[in-house]
Amino acid sequence: MEEPKATWTAADYAVVDVEGNGQRPPDLVEISIVAIEGGVIGQPRSWLVRPPRPITPMARRFHRITDDQVADAPVVADIEAELHEALGDRVFVAHNASVDLGVLGRELQGFHPARVVDTLKLARRLLPDHNSYSLGALVDALGLARGLQADLAPHRATYDALVCARLLLHLAALPNREPLTLAELLDAAARKAATGHVPDEAAATLF
Repeated sequence: MEEPKATWTAADYAVVDVEGNGQRPPDLVEISIVAIEGGVIGQPRSWLVRPPRPITPMARRFHRITDDQVADAPVVADIEAELHEALGDRVFVAHNASVDLGVLGRELQGFHPARVVDTLKLARRLLPDHNSYSLGALVDALGLARGLQADLAPHRATYDALVCARLLLHLAALPNREPLTLAELLDAAARKAATGHVPDEAAATLF
């Protein structure tokens, strides 16, 4: 158990992004997990996954992953142990986390993270003056894609997980304020801010 005043860097995090096949409910086609330890972003671990149902045209237009690209990829069961190891007991982090949690809750047996940070809710609470809180809008507004590899693209799991990790670091240590404690981070990420903006969770949904 962490000390009540422990800074947010006292915990380890698994920043996750998933891409689906557009079916209802969606099946997993790509996942990336980025660890944050001691406040430092690690190297992403990413997997393509062969879903049991075809990728819909709408999903293909969104993330540009085709059925041919995943034809020889492992099914979820083949990489389940790797995914559980990468997630561990770290704090689960995602943008509009209910989407990613919904997919992984269906795909991974026994996956029930005890602590979740939703960067969408966290951003709405800590950055009340933004017009949009979609991940793409925040990346553009805060310059979070600077220096990323040129071959990484939005709406692919590796890119989205990396910029989400950068967003978490930005929000946890905003200029002109003390870095958040772990308790403050978890509390702020659990609640939506009371602002006049219309929530744009749908803009962050990737299916």
